[in-house]
Amino acid sequence: MRHIWLDCDPGHDDAMAIMLAIFCDDSHLLGISTVHGNASADNTVNNAARCLYAFAAPQNVLVYPGAVKPLIRPARHDPEIHGIDGLGGVQGLPSADHPDVVARLAIDKQGRPVKAIEGIAKAIRDVWNDGAGPQITLISSGPMTNIALFVSVYPELLGGIEEMVFMGGGVGRGNRTPSAEFNILCDPEAAQIVLKVPVRKTMIPINVTHTAIVTKDVLCQLLCPGSVLVEGKLPPASSNLRHMLSTLIGYFADSYKLIFGFMDGPPLHDALTIAYALYPELFSCKRYRVDVELGGAHTSGETVVDLRGYYACDETWGVTGKNCIVAEKVDAKRFFGLMLDCIARCDKVTPLNSQSSAE
Repeated sequence: MRHIWLDCDPGHDDAMAIMLAIFCDDSHLLGISTVHGNASADNTVNNAARCLYAFAAPQNVLVYPGAVKPLIRPARHDPEIHGIDGLGGVQGLPSADHPDVVARLAIDKQGRPVKAIEGIAKAIRDVWNDGAGPQITLISSGPMTNIALFVSVYPELLGGIEEMVFMGGGVGRGNRTPSAEFNILCDPEAAQIVLKVPVRKTMIPINVTHTAIVTKDVLCQLLCPGSVLVEGKLPPASSNLRHMLSTLIGYFADSYKLIFGFMDGPPLHDALTIAYALYPELFSCKRYRVDVELGGAHTSGETVVDLRGYYACDETWGVTGKNCIVAEKVDAKRFFGLMLDCIARCDKVTPLNSQSSAE
């Protein structure tokens, strides 16, 4: 059992990460913090709460709003990929003002939102208990502004973190500039702060996530388990949940086809962070020195991975060390098997499958 905190910016693929964090066998999801990124911070916090309700998360798993902009740079969002609200095209999710969605937002005794770094700090204190309990795994599937703020404000709690896992960066490639991946590009200074923290870290780059493609065959099983494509046509959804997820994947697929030319389906980037945290045997990885380019006119936001060992590094995880494990390959077939298993579990308990709850 791994105690997980997920920091995210939902986002279609973040929504799938939330579902895996709830339903994977070896996961104990402590809470979710949200950050600017795929959409505005107001939208990402609402989307996370909508997902927690739709996926029937335990009632004590709440959403904690975080940074509304990067540390230094102007905020940037990605409506071309995710729509204005971050979950463009999704059908069947309740609205943000649904009372059961509002109930998923963390508030204090005065009715004010509890902020991301406070939620993370409390979770670590409660679970780790100054070394008397287990450490947590801190996962980031969006810009790392919240994580950078947390490690800067609460350095005394770093001992309670077993590992940081983040989706972001690329090895020799980008997806929003020729050299920079979107999550890192949104707040490169925050990413560099996190990479310098003396805690074990794992990077899931786009080199790997671009191999985890939701093909038509996968989508067929998502819609109706055990069905087959007939003349290339997908079957109807066998439940409200599966219809909702198919619209989520479908919109994402259309965006990736139009913007990036992905013809076989969209990559499910962010869900791979959960898969790695719980089942690292699905991945092939290698440890390197990784830094973020902060000042390049053409390369700002690039993750610079020292593949050939040019820098003299020690075995620590911080400023002087090989500071990051970098995923190089994933067993996509097993990953999608895991995802489909989680959907089947969710399908049994989601309120979306009650006609009175589905919209």
